[in-house]
Amino acid sequence: MSTTATRPEGASAPQAGPTAVVPAAPPRALTARRRRPALIGLSVALVAAGGLLGAFAVLTTGQHTAVLALAHPVAEGEVITGADLTEASITLDPAVLKPIEATDRSAVVGKRAANNLHAGALVTKDDVMDAPLVAAGQQLVGVLLKPGQLPATPLAPGMQVLIVTTPPQDGSTTAPAGAPPIMPAKIVKVGAPDPTGNVTVDVAVSATDGPQLASRAATGRVAVIVTSKVTG
Repeated sequence: MSTTATRPEGASAPQAGPTAVVPAAPPRALTARRRRPALIGLSVALVAAGGLLGAFAVLTTGQHTAVLALAHPVAEGEVITGADLTEASITLDPAVLKPIEATDRSAVVGKRAANNLHAGALVTKDDVMDAPLVAAGQQLVGVLLKPGQLPATPLAPGMQVLIVTTPPQDGSTTAPAGAPPIMPAKIVKVGAPDPTGNVTVDVAVSATDGPQLASRAATGRVAVIVTSKVTG
């Protein structure tokens, strides 16, 4: 006895062929990884733009001023000439720097250096002075010194020294009793050594010591002791 299966009315017949496949959604981690390079690029662009804006703000807000600088070194006491000066453009900070502006060049040329000025340094009001080489109550004396009468360390303007009277060169080996006469002095200028190594040094001494020092210097019986060095 056979059994016949009946299909409900209105039902569609099954279709032959391969089963349809629905594509799966990509993992969320993969999607975030694809977005990350774009975010990094955007961040780099924003940082670069911020740096450019900051540099532009500094350049536009900073006030550059032409000021005086040293083109050559000038020793203390020497007259500053126009050739010794040059110009530099800087952003002034009133709390730190007080250089002389380039428009005030005439106020510097012809003045004397108040200390040793180095090439490349900015010129300030403290670097120049109107005072003469020899102050009131002083005299300027030139002293010729041979090697051995002065230290190996080079003398420089502004140094405080003692000029000592040395024993006569008569072959005597006995030193005179008591301390040798000394005179306090200030180095004003140091000449260039001659072929034999002798150097002429201008010193400022008390007006009461000037004639005596000149007399002793003429005999060559002097030596120089440095008591202080100039810094700067």
